[in-house]
Amino acid sequence: MFTGIVEELGEVVTVEKLDDASRFRLRGPLVTEGAKHGDSIAVNGVCLTVVDTEDGEFTADVMAESLNRSSLGALVPGSRVNLERPMALGGRLGGHLVQGHVDGTGTILERMPAEHWEIVRIGLPEGLGRYVVEKGSITVDGISLTVVAAEADWFTVSLIPTTLALTTLGLKQAGDPVNLEVDVLAKYVERLLGHRAGQEGAA
Repeated sequence: MFTGIVEELGEVVTVEKLDDASRFRLRGPLVTEGAKHGDSIAVNGVCLTVVDTEDGEFTADVMAESLNRSSLGALVPGSRVNLERPMALGGRLGGHLVQGHVDGTGTILERMPAEHWEIVRIGLPEGLGRYVVEKGSITVDGISLTVVAAEADWFTVSLIPTTLALTTLGLKQAGDPVNLEVDVLAKYVERLLGHRAGQEGAA
């Protein structure tokens, strides 16, 4: 479980294409400190399992499902990535509950700079709009953000200078893909209400 508070802006070192997966080597001296085989690290919001670490770098295998559902398949050597270690039990929940299970990819539609912040409008893939609400939480490339405005097929977020300087959202432009994870609580509520409606209908 993660919080969506990016710890480090890392970099892709190598990408090895396999038959039905890819093996990534990524540089992240902070997140690899003390990391070992089997640990989890979120890469642009995707929970990956560490295979090995060496000299501030770590290797992770990404299966076809994760490549198809996220934007990790578009990464190349030199790409910058958001990195976060799992939240320690008893630690502060600085963002919101993030699983590292990407629901789909969105597209940056436009950036609207202001004096002290920037508003970014992001297109939503079909089926996710019902989980995105004004002032609710959403994870964009592993970053916990608050939704400013929400429509059926897009939403906006406001980015403070720290987010612009320390995450990939300071680098991405209109047309670039981003990984999206909606608030898991919304999905549980939907399932529970649907189950209850089904029971009432049967009665």
